[in-house]
Amino acid sequence: MNKRHIEIMDTTLRDGEQTSGVSFSASEKLTLAKLLLLELKVDRIEIASARVSKGEFQAVTDITSWAEKQGLIDRIEVLCFVDRGISIQWMLDAGAKVQNLLTKGSLNHLTHQLKKTPEQHFADIASNLELATSKGIATNVYLEDWSNGMRDSKEYVLQYLDFLATQPIKRVLLPDTLGVLTYEESKKFITELVERYPNMHFDFHAHNDYDLSVANIMEAIKAGAHGLHLTMNGMGERAGNAPMASAIAVINDFMPEIKINVEEKALYKVSKLVENFSGFRIPVNKPVVGDNVFTQTAGIHADGDNKKNLYFNDLLPERFGRKRKYALGKTSGKANIEKNLQELGLELNPDEIKKITQRIIELGDKKEVLTKDDLPYIISDVLDNGSLEQTVLVESYVLTHAKGLKPSTTVSVRIEGVLYEEHAQGDGQFDAFMNALRKLYSKRNKTIPELIDYSVRIPPGSHSDALCETVITWKDGNKEFVSRGLDSDQTVSAIKATEKMLNINELN
Repeated sequence: MNKRHIEIMDTTLRDGEQTSGVSFSASEKLTLAKLLLLELKVDRIEIASARVSKGEFQAVTDITSWAEKQGLIDRIEVLCFVDRGISIQWMLDAGAKVQNLLTKGSLNHLTHQLKKTPEQHFADIASNLELATSKGIATNVYLEDWSNGMRDSKEYVLQYLDFLATQPIKRVLLPDTLGVLTYEESKKFITELVERYPNMHFDFHAHNDYDLSVANIMEAIKAGAHGLHLTMNGMGERAGNAPMASAIAVINDFMPEIKINVEEKALYKVSKLVENFSGFRIPVNKPVVGDNVFTQTAGIHADGDNKKNLYFNDLLPERFGRKRKYALGKTSGKANIEKNLQELGLELNPDEIKKITQRIIELGDKKEVLTKDDLPYIISDVLDNGSLEQTVLVESYVLTHAKGLKPSTTVSVRIEGVLYEEHAQGDGQFDAFMNALRKLYSKRNKTIPELIDYSVRIPPGSHSDALCETVITWKDGNKEFVSRGLDSDQTVSAIKATEKMLNINELN
């Protein structure tokens, strides 16, 4: 089957930069331009708007200088304006060779914004194109507000395209500027134009205001569109543009008659770099590139993956340079734990796995999702607990910390079935807890070991809700020993480590 090639133009560096609060530096734009063309292998990139700022000029100059040396200058595009040649001179000074000329694609915009007749607008455009051609600049033409133009002033759109058919342009760019199209309209409008102007190249530029951008680009392709404009992570004004990763996955999986040059495996890497440079965070459930989209949380899904990949679809993470993960939480179950143990190269017996599952469920009630990096800490905690007979139980405690007052603790401890309670103050909450224990044990004519070292560890890459493992070294006479506690609360993990120490101490 002869596949139809669709051009992919990335406009992250121009339209994507219109995301509120986002501004790329010149060096960031150059880095991303290289990645988009050489690794992601999009066909073209739109990198800036003419006349915006000195920084924008520097970015365009850097990119065009690099692209010229690479033989890629014809794939670098800049948004320009009908402004009596000012944008064209800006382009020439910056070394750019392709302008995407912004013009009016609806009678409403033309009448109320430019306050011109169609004939006046066309004459201005013809003058721009004549100058651009004489300077060696190729032109693509944007029909701004084209989607509303097709709805409300189709006669004007067709009159304009009749005019453009006589002009030296490469492509007609059809933006759904306000993101208002339905997929039925996308197909209907583009079909009409492709049939009427068979020798024109049409690009579709979708916005996502109704979350229909990916559906709209599918229908645009079916209608015969020759190119698509996409952005990394769906960046762009308001609800953003059609997202690159979703669009590429959809085309590859559901449109076998279409050929694109984009390299799927580079999507995630470029996506994360754009996230870092822009500060525009990718939602964790964003298809293809979100942190959670290849993470199974429910245990039944992990079990199904073990049984002929029952919960896999065609969006395999390896396609995008990613790996499937199995989250640990209160719904994860034994299968998720076994998947994570396999990845860590650990083998445990069924009884140990059962105990670890119960511990994860307990922790999951406090901390929604645990990670593979938490697992060694949990295993250590569970196996350590399992080897110890518990004769001392810290049943309850109250920890207070108020500005201007010393921290205090009231603690209730059951020792060999007898309940003891004590209150004390200290330099911190844990110090107050230890002072209360000392008072409690002194009433039993006993002492507790001396704390000589205290350290807290969290799994690598964790955040403020991380599991804390508190490791405390105690000294009892000439003997030293260590106890550990694990919890999402640092003070509680220290108390659990201390409870273990008390049980060890009772054995001596």
